[in-house]
Amino acid sequence: MMSSPDIGKILDNSKELDRLRKEQEEVLLEINKMHKKLQSTPEVVEKPGDNSLTKLKMLYTQAKELSESEVSISTQLLNQLDALIPSGPPGQQRRRMGMSVLGIVSSIDGNEQKKKRMKADSDITRLSPSVRNHLDALASLKGEQVAARVTQEDGDKDEWVIVKVTHFDRETREFEVLDEEPGDDEEGGGQRKYKLPISHIIPFPKRNDPSSVQDFPPGKHVLAVYPGTTALYKATVVQARKVNKIVHVALQFLTKEICTRENFDGDCSFVQFTWHEIFATISIFQRKVDDYVLEFDDDEEDGSLPQRVVPFHRVVPLPEGHRQ
Repeated sequence: MMSSPDIGKILDNSKELDRLRKEQEEVLLEINKMHKKLQSTPEVVEKPGDNSLTKLKMLYTQAKELSESEVSISTQLLNQLDALIPSGPPGQQRRRMGMSVLGIVSSIDGNEQKKKRMKADSDITRLSPSVRNHLDALASLKGEQVAARVTQEDGDKDEWVIVKVTHFDRETREFEVLDEEPGDDEEGGGQRKYKLPISHIIPFPKRNDPSSVQDFPPGKHVLAVYPGTTALYKATVVQARKVNKIVHVALQFLTKEICTRENFDGDCSFVQFTWHEIFATISIFQRKVDDYVLEFDDDEEDGSLPQRVVPFHRVVPLPEGHRQ
């Protein structure tokens, strides 16, 4: 039969696991707030002293550490619970298990039991609306092409490619993606599958809704798909997307109306001058140009960087700390 110290350790780990999960929810909520802020006011990162990207990186790092701690505590709990199952005939095992479990339950006060019952409910129902919305948005990427970092954290360089999302696991917060580009012969060929964390995925802008996507000004560093490939590299914006402008101009002109027998029955000894006002619309950039002109790093030809045209829906923000 398990001793009181062993039971105490299980209870302590259970409480710690509950704390970690609640803290993860709070961090995800903050990450979601930062995403909305950057989507609504992307220009804020250009302001001197703004630390939005640094804060977002810290939140992702914190979420990663919490997730790793959760795995560690869960493993400890599994090992401790395994100790509840002694060797021996099945009947004896059930009796001893029952005694141990009763001992654990009896040591938990009423408030703790209430927490355990609440914890037994679905994790989804415990999430705040904003966190659920964030997870729903990630799950909605199934079937979509996204930019994915397929190299490990300790890799020398960051390799980003276009992949297709096949599944998003709400529990582990991981994407299952498919690199549809056949691999090299030395890699066995065929399509490659990856399981990646949220931090390794960047959704592409919606092709059918260019008005809602982030604009990158000239001089801005971005991550973009190199023309003719499925790989993304660091680039600098040379020419941004053009914006529609419609200018309304009011014109006035003077006309001279000369009296004739045909248009006047009376005295025709006068000439009438009349001001007429009309409105004309001059359209400038009537069609929006949705391509960026970029210069890719390490793309030198004849001593200079050629300028490449890339559609807006294949350009995303450059991840902080990108290595190339």
